[in-house]
Amino acid sequence: MKQLLLVVDYQVDFVDGALGFAGAEGLDGPIAQRIAQARADGWDVAFTMDTHNAGYLDTQEGRKLPVPHCLLNSDGWQLYGQTGKAICKETDMVVCKPTFPSLWLGNWLKQQGYDTVELCGLVSHICVLSNAVMAKAALPEAEIVVDAQLTASYDPVLHQKALDVLEGLQVTVLHRDRADSI
Repeated sequence: MKQLLLVVDYQVDFVDGALGFAGAEGLDGPIAQRIAQARADGWDVAFTMDTHNAGYLDTQEGRKLPVPHCLLNSDGWQLYGQTGKAICKETDMVVCKPTFPSLWLGNWLKQQGYDTVELCGLVSHICVLSNAVMAKAALPEAEIVVDAQLTASYDPVLHQKALDVLEGLQVTVLHRDRADSI
């Protein structure tokens, strides 16, 4: 069985930078622990990184969200904390993406033929949701999983709505206490 843990956009700017929000930093230790457990269980690990350039404000996203963030090679673009230190540059796939989901990632997932793809990271109702849908489209027979305790949003209502939508799209949403997942 081929399994992947996909850490979505757990970057400085989404934790305590330009678009950071209270509570995002609390995911760092649990995500790093999930990465270690996935590796111990023989899973592959991959990361997505929201990546923009100096012309961000001239893009459609930049006009609708006029907050420069995750500018390539800036401090805010870096992976956050323990999660960032958990990356293995020799084996982990890192996908830099200029928009919410990554079509390239979807095509790569399809080529890899994963049986399970579990997502965690930020932001639940934007990049986690859109990349989970992309994974489901690429791998319609695979189990796509989102751990509700390893993702968050600056808006708790949108967070819950995203989890509900994911369940409606036949994505498995794990609802468990953080202590149970560690």
